[in-house]
Amino acid sequence: MGHHGWGGRPPASDAEARQRIIDATARCIDRHGVTKTTLSDVAGELGVTRQTVYRHFGRISDIIGEVAAQGAESFVDLMIAHLQGITDPAEAVVEGMVFCVRTIPTEPRLSLLLQLGDTTAFGRGATTRETIAYGAKMLQRFPVDWAAAGIDEDDLNGLAEIIMRLLTSLLQHPSEPPQDETRLRTFLHRWLAPALSGTSASAHPRS
Repeated sequence: MGHHGWGGRPPASDAEARQRIIDATARCIDRHGVTKTTLSDVAGELGVTRQTVYRHFGRISDIIGEVAAQGAESFVDLMIAHLQGITDPAEAVVEGMVFCVRTIPTEPRLSLLLQLGDTTAFGRGATTRETIAYGAKMLQRFPVDWAAAGIDEDDLNGLAEIIMRLLTSLLQHPSEPPQDETRLRTFLHRWLAPALSGTSASAHPRS
């Protein structure tokens, strides 16, 4: 691990070095924007060589992905706090989606996911196994008794996938003119919420 530069404070571990690179990248993005931030910018921010950064990340997009992922973790915590007290599955999912549509574009780190193209959680990556599994894990944190609602682990994976597909569309291709929250909530209650009503009877249709 390179100990030159680093503002005179070399990192004590690889994990600390990676985090400092991520933090420096976030500062560069704030200053230059995501499309104009380069590995050279990050290296200069840290006072190290490009090769030092390369030891920890192969591409600038990998670092930006980590910046976005850390923003996502904080965002999920905020969303779960927002949903406290909403125990109905349909209501929780609708309010969670409204919260996402309202908040994601205003969250600097999280909005990076919308700017990185098809490799991100809101591009083609929205339907990867890993992203769906993360979405299902997020749903498990909702203040909802999924089992009592007849929604098992496989159902949560399916629900996570359809939510990611819908969010991708709502965020990247908003209605024209844009829907306000009331109209969006009405739309989701009309077309999404019914899928979460009477789930135990309809989740597994007869073949």
